[in-house]
Amino acid sequence: MTELAAFIRGLPKVELHVHIEGTLEPELRFALAERNGVRLAYTDVAELRASYRFNDLSSFLVSYYEGMDVLVTADDFHDLAWAYLQRAHDENVRYAEMFFDPQAHTSRGVAFDTIIGGLRRAIVAARQQLGLRAQLIMCFLRDFSAEYAMATLVQSLPYREWIAGVGLDSDERDNPPTKFAKVFARARSEGYQITMHCDVDQQNTVEHIRQCLEVIGVDRIDHGVNILESEELTSELARRGLGLTVCPISNRWVTGDLKTAQIERLLELGIRVTVNSDDPAYFGGYVTDNLAAVQEAAGLGPVELVQLQRNAIEISWLPSGAKDRLLADLERYAELAASPAATSLHG
Repeated sequence: MTELAAFIRGLPKVELHVHIEGTLEPELRFALAERNGVRLAYTDVAELRASYRFNDLSSFLVSYYEGMDVLVTADDFHDLAWAYLQRAHDENVRYAEMFFDPQAHTSRGVAFDTIIGGLRRAIVAARQQLGLRAQLIMCFLRDFSAEYAMATLVQSLPYREWIAGVGLDSDERDNPPTKFAKVFARARSEGYQITMHCDVDQQNTVEHIRQCLEVIGVDRIDHGVNILESEELTSELARRGLGLTVCPISNRWVTGDLKTAQIERLLELGIRVTVNSDDPAYFGGYVTDNLAAVQEAAGLGPVELVQLQRNAIEISWLPSGAKDRLLADLERYAELAASPAATSLHG
C-alpha cells in the first residue's frame, strides 16, 4: 500500500450519499432469498455479480429494484444496514447518512414500520458497538405520484426523530423537483432537512438544479456536478454555502466518466463538494474506493482529501457540537499524517 493510499484508508470519513438498498451484496441477497423463500434468477453469486452491466441510470435501476425482493422482514432490513455499517466502520467512516426508499417496499406489501424498525435497530447497534453514528434520509421515488409521496411522508411522521431528512431519487426523466413541491413544503414544515438527486448528464438536469435552489429551497444537492454548466447557479450554490454529494465510481458506470475534472473545479471554487459511494454493492466501490479513484485520476494530495472530508462534515445534518468534534478529529489526523506532500495541493 502506498503512503497516500494508507492516508486515504486511515482518513476519518463522513458519507452523505449511500442508498442502503444499494449496499445489498450478492452474498447477502442469496442468504436473504433462502431465508424468505424467494427464488432468484441466478445460480450463484458470480452469475449475479456478472449481471451488473449498466450503461445508464435506467439500466441500473432495473437491477436495483429487482434486488429488493429479498427484503421482507425487519430482520432483513437490520441485516442489510448492519452489513453496511460494519463495512463503513472498517473504512473509518465516523458518520453516515443513509438513504432508504420506503415506497420500493410498501408498494410490494412491506409495512413502513417493518422497514424503519429494522434499519433503526442496526443504527442503534452501530452506535453502541462500533462508535459509528448514522442517520436516515427517507427518499421519495420520483417516478411515483406526488400523492403517494405525500402519503409516505405522513406515514413517516410517527418516526420523525429517527429520520434526519427527506430526499428525491429514482428516474429523473419527466419527474422534475417541482412535481413534488407541496410534498417538500410539508416536509419542511415538519422539520425535515431536504435534499434532492440531480443525476449526472440527465435530460434537463441544469433546470432541475435551478428548481432545487429557487423553488424547493434544498439544504444540499445529490450528484449535481452539471451545475458548473451555469455560472449563475454555481455562484448561488456557493453564496448559500450548500454542498454536493458526488459519487465518482457510479458516475463512471452510468456516464463513462468519474467527473473528477468537475470535482477539482468545485474544490477550486470553494464549493462544498464531497465524495461518496452511492450504491457500492452494484458499482463495486465503497467510500474509500471512491476517494482513491478520484485521487488517482486527479492527482489530489492530502490537502484536498482532507478538504473533501471537511466539506462532508460541514454540510452534514449533525448537531453543531458533533460536527466540531469530527472536525477536530480530522484536523488531528491531518497534523499527525503531515508530510512534505501535504504542503502542496498536488503532492
